[in-house]
Amino acid sequence: MGFEFLKKLPTPEEIRSQYPIDADIRNLKQQRDAEIRKIFTGEDNRFLAIIGPCSADNEEAVCDYLGRLSKVQEKIKDKVLIIPRVYTNKPRTTGEGYKGMVHQPDPEKKENLLAGLVAIRKMHIRAIKESGFTCADEMLYPENYRYLSDILSYVAVGARSVEDQQHRLTVSGMDVPAGMKNPTSGDLSVMLNSIVAAQNPHRFIYRSWEVETSGNPLAHAILRGAVNKHGEASPNYHYEDLRFLYDRYMEKSLLNPAVIVDTNHSNSNKQYEQQIRIAREVLHSRSVDKDLYSMVKGLMIESYIEPGSQKIGSQHIYGKSITDPCLGWAESEQLLYTIAELC
Repeated sequence: MGFEFLKKLPTPEEIRSQYPIDADIRNLKQQRDAEIRKIFTGEDNRFLAIIGPCSADNEEAVCDYLGRLSKVQEKIKDKVLIIPRVYTNKPRTTGEGYKGMVHQPDPEKKENLLAGLVAIRKMHIRAIKESGFTCADEMLYPENYRYLSDILSYVAVGARSVEDQQHRLTVSGMDVPAGMKNPTSGDLSVMLNSIVAAQNPHRFIYRSWEVETSGNPLAHAILRGAVNKHGEASPNYHYEDLRFLYDRYMEKSLLNPAVIVDTNHSNSNKQYEQQIRIAREVLHSRSVDKDLYSMVKGLMIESYIEPGSQKIGSQHIYGKSITDPCLGWAESEQLLYTIAELC
């Protein structure tokens, strides 16, 4: 038999009852969700900065980073709303390597999924209490979403997941914005079809239940660049790319046309320092075209305390990514101020 069933894991309801949120967190999430919703519907013209580590690998460093973000948020709150990336799942192209805190609460120890489910919930709750932010996470596993659904304010569906029907249908049952990335091939029709699916109601099987969803009008696009047939990065953040997406949006007649531009991944060819230049270009394109001003709602930026990345091991540097390289704090702080000035 190919599967060895190791242990039955607690349901989301069981984990949530063991690690509940209090009234203060519920009220904060309700307030934050309403603010973010208004940005996507166009009622609030502030710009979004979805910013944080490639993977949230260490609770202390993540909460330290969010504390720094909260001080910047207070200074730019009239122009920019920050949604921290606290990504606890890490997709791996070959299936090898660190898969995120949900798999390994300690990157240097063996996988422990039960400990991981507890660790990611506790980290998200601590992050909210200490920083005042409700955060973003990637939905790598649709069946795991409800372990965090009461505390997340933003969800991303990755380039390798966006074609999957279960991801699309699960998003249709969310009440927070969900960004659907373009696939690694760069085919925008795939991404747009995923948005159509996510915005419509569905009936399907979810966690052994027959469920019915009402559709998510806040499902939207994330442009993250592509990879061509030669394995070379092909960016899609330029003015012409944004105009092309706007026209496709108009053809589809989708609700709340919106895009978040990912400044790293194939848009930067993982040259993380280029995120600053890319952010400036996107903001310029937005400033010279009223259609793009209304459609481009924000940027997704990979950032941590220390710049670059490192291997997992004994030479560990606090606050430095163990997956994709990220901007360091000094550059990130200045970039947020620049975004506030330009948006």
